[in-house]
Amino acid sequence: MKKRIVSWFLVVSGFVGGVAQAGPPESYLKLWRGPAVNARIDRNIEQYRKGDAVIEVVDVSGKPLAGVAVVAKQKTHDFLFGCNAFVLGQLETPEQNRKYEEGFVRLFNFATVPFYWEGTEPTRGELRYQEEGSRDIWRRPPPERFIPWAQKHGITLKGHPLLWHSYNPPWLPSDAEELRGLYKKRFKEIADRFAGKIGIWDVVNESQVCRTNYPLYTPDRDYVRWAFSEVAPLFPAETTLMINEVTTPFNFQRAEENRYFAQIKSLLGQGAKVRGIGFQYHYFRREKLDAFLADSKCDPNRLLDVYEQFGEFGLPLYVTEITFPSAGEGGEALQEEVVRDHYRLWFSAPKMAGVTWWNLGDGTAVKGENEAMGGLLDAQLNPKAAYRALDRLINGQWRTRAECRCDDRGVARFRGFFGKYELEVSSDGVTRRFEVRHSRGQAGPLRVTWGT
Repeated sequence: MKKRIVSWFLVVSGFVGGVAQAGPPESYLKLWRGPAVNARIDRNIEQYRKGDAVIEVVDVSGKPLAGVAVVAKQKTHDFLFGCNAFVLGQLETPEQNRKYEEGFVRLFNFATVPFYWEGTEPTRGELRYQEEGSRDIWRRPPPERFIPWAQKHGITLKGHPLLWHSYNPPWLPSDAEELRGLYKKRFKEIADRFAGKIGIWDVVNESQVCRTNYPLYTPDRDYVRWAFSEVAPLFPAETTLMINEVTTPFNFQRAEENRYFAQIKSLLGQGAKVRGIGFQYHYFRREKLDAFLADSKCDPNRLLDVYEQFGEFGLPLYVTEITFPSAGEGGEALQEEVVRDHYRLWFSAPKMAGVTWWNLGDGTAVKGENEAMGGLLDAQLNPKAAYRALDRLINGQWRTRAECRCDDRGVARFRGFFGKYELEVSSDGVTRRFEVRHSRGQAGPLRVTWGT
């Protein structure tokens, strides 16, 4: 069944029962526009997102070529800029699906794929992993749909989630041991189909707010350790197995008072194969966003301090789910400003490896969240101001184009953002093109051979 994108006209001019202000409060502007914190952000971006590239150009015999001109054009980012792709191929018309996909791939190289148990097995034995024979469920496309699409566009995929206390099918048993057995079956089914194809997984979602009536719940949440112990042997060692948690308070509390920090420390101490740490960042109502922006915890220095403390685990960090609404008076302009500020901060955090917007288009959120108008595209899938701001950052300010020339040893140098580059190497009126990857920790120069 195709799903119509809905325009939420009732909330464009404000919220019933609440007043939405036109822009961020003075307290926010004072914190986020401060020269010291912006110098910290700029310094971190320069240090952690860029590096010195060394290009060595030789002829077919290995002789260095001096004086050769090199133009380096960045084509992709190593940093993962993402969004969930939950409505891929599900919109009402081919034109809408085309606009959705074009809007996605222009900004993003990272996509979250839905593996909610309610969608992969809505009735017992009805497995919906593959396209053939699977009925359509809104926001729950069969996961195999994403594999060729990701390969076509060079997109890294993340599966979300393997275990969560919510969004489960009604047929699950309430007996803990029976449920553990079914989880083992589920983990193996998913690994058999997608190990090696999807390299990042949310193994456990939101355990800090787990319901006490969830069959696997215990006060120490030992089911998290158990889940990692079951999942890790099923996937390649290089797979990023993540834990993921809600927005508040864990983005804002220092390590000594942060339950999430203590949980991860305990899990790692027990040998759990936690290989990535996720933080959500949702504000599903305009009044919630306004309250947050006026709150003292909305402090860029505090956010960076917390992320740097979590970075001491030596694991990649991800902001996994982001919603900033555009509803209310001046909503699109406010969304643009907050998006730009936060993405600059997240991109600067030393151990941050990726950030994921949640719903790309207005009307594509789960029921009850569309009122926020939290898409980067509007209900007609046209770019909003926040989308254009991210485009200017991701595809403009944070993308390198450099011109250099080889010295007597055939070596050219430039400093650029990490990612894949096309090199145009020119000598004696002839230009040849090469593809290289400029990555952190690159061992030795990037060598290209003229004449091949």
